[in-house]
Amino acid sequence: MNICVFMSAADLDERYTVPAREFATLIGRGGHTLVWGGSESGLMKVVADGVQEAGGRLVGVSVEFLHTKARENADEMLITADLAERKAQLLLRSDAIVIMVGGTGTLDEATEILELKKHGLHSKPVVLLNAAGFYDGLKLQFQRMDAEGFLPLPLSDLVFFAEDGAEAMAYLEENA
Repeated sequence: MNICVFMSAADLDERYTVPAREFATLIGRGGHTLVWGGSESGLMKVVADGVQEAGGRLVGVSVEFLHTKARENADEMLITADLAERKAQLLLRSDAIVIMVGGTGTLDEATEILELKKHGLHSKPVVLLNAAGFYDGLKLQFQRMDAEGFLPLPLSDLVFFAEDGAEAMAYLEENA
């Protein structure tokens, strides 16, 4: 399975790196491929290292203005012209999407992927990996959107909230 992971390129503490590394190991041991933003920085590096060390493949999709931060030993690396093309390529090259902790870029990627799914433009499973309760607030917001009729399909059909990597991988293997 080609698993796209959206996540931060920032250096983060163990609350976030340990669960990310555990999930990365599951990707690699399962013989899966990581499809990611291609960066050799922060959480992106932690996950890529974990996947590679566990025997998985790496497919990076970087963007021109960040190409100097792209991982050199990825199995494949594509450099896109802009962020919109990058997101499109990440979705195109994946069978499933996992959203880890991140800032505004990760949130932008997450909402676009969910919007596309909401409108039936893809049917890939989407998981929010809620490490250390990072997405508790977003989960509440989505539950409110669902309860008040803002979503045209049930929240459970749109996104799965996983508390750890094992739960995320189990969901993906059942739904991809």
